[in-house]
Amino acid sequence: MVKVTVLYDQPEDAAAFEKYYLQTHLPDHGAKLPYATKLEANKAAGDQPPYYRTADIYFDDMASLQACLGSPVGQAAVADLDNFAKGRYKVLITEVQPVKLAATARA
Repeated sequence: MVKVTVLYDQPEDAAAFEKYYLQTHLPDHGAKLPYATKLEANKAAGDQPPYYRTADIYFDDMASLQACLGSPVGQAAVADLDNFAKGRYKVLITEVQPVKLAATARA
């Protein structure tokens, strides 16, 4: 499995970022990405987090990610980043390596 993580820096205008991200970018682009198996939109918590938001997009393999990026929808999603986060984001591509957790008692 391959995961694309988009790390969004603190926006200049958080309200404008949120409005565009939630009302336009996610429904018009993120939710329509071909070959993606899962999308998580995350908002940072705590005091002074290093990033404002992250998005995690999962694919079965690198070929699926490449097919997504080569599609019109994938290309439009990437191009749309500059409409609300120009110069304020980073992209990290990773191979997911699940780790089985030991069973623990819960209090």
